[in-house]
Amino acid sequence: MNDVRCVINITDLSVEELDKLMDLADDIIADPVKYSEKCKGKKLATLFFEPSTRTRLSFESAMMELGGNVLGFSTADSSSAAKGESVSDTIRTVGCYADIIAMRHPKEGAPTVASLKTTVPIINAGDGGHYHPTQTLTDLLTIRRERGAIGDFTIGLCGDLQFGRTVHSLIYALLRYENIKYVLISPDELRVPDYVRDELNEAGVEWKEVERMEDVMPELDILYMTRVQRERFFNEEDYIRLKDSYILDMDKLKTAKSDLSILHPLPRVNEISVTVDDDPRACYFRQVLNGKYIRMALILTLLGLGQKGEDR
Repeated sequence: MNDVRCVINITDLSVEELDKLMDLADDIIADPVKYSEKCKGKKLATLFFEPSTRTRLSFESAMMELGGNVLGFSTADSSSAAKGESVSDTIRTVGCYADIIAMRHPKEGAPTVASLKTTVPIINAGDGGHYHPTQTLTDLLTIRRERGAIGDFTIGLCGDLQFGRTVHSLIYALLRYENIKYVLISPDELRVPDYVRDELNEAGVEWKEVERMEDVMPELDILYMTRVQRERFFNEEDYIRLKDSYILDMDKLKTAKSDLSILHPLPRVNEISVTVDDDPRACYFRQVLNGKYIRMALILTLLGLGQKGEDR
């Protein structure tokens, strides 16, 4: 078994480690200059076998702001995967050039395979409909910064709950914190998978499923919106029928709490009206910025450079 520390699933990190990462991210936000040379001489490889904007640029920006360098590719077509090279061979090769790897792949489990062969830390930047741990870290940091703590709230998760890897990872992470109620808002066709339902039941938490966000809006402290993802559907007709199922606008927010926090992993299509963007309850662009800082914290930690407040 490879003993290089990788983060493939959010559950690879203990609650104590999650809290330390968020503490480190808070410190970076408070004093970015202190961390601006921490990764000098280090290289991050971004291996994106599937297109991405936010995640890839966030990782690259994070490494650059730590004083490090970046190399990699943004589509499988521009890598040797187009010639048939295996993931394990790619990883072993890139490990000769870089100190840490961020990898996105359309096939579930590909980063796990890579982690068994790597000689440097790997961060899963998303594998199909499976895991997306750094998005979950972003979500947790945003919740903590917006609400002051993680716990004692009701969260509504809305939209594509079947294929949405961000939803699954967030639920798994939040189940380890105290006194959180879950409201799952989706059409019947896009309900959370049975294995997520089983986790909720096993944890003994309070949760329910509804089809209309209007029915539960007054109860929510956090509303986590997701898009209906065309790339996860096998049938275009099903996608067209369901893509406009849930659109958040100012009218639907009339009954919402004044301190509601609205999150979205982005990209947005039309599931949040642009009229919501200027509402102080809209957190999703602050969430994007938090993503850079938590990735900075994770890179530092996996490279052994993350001791808060120390000069290196």
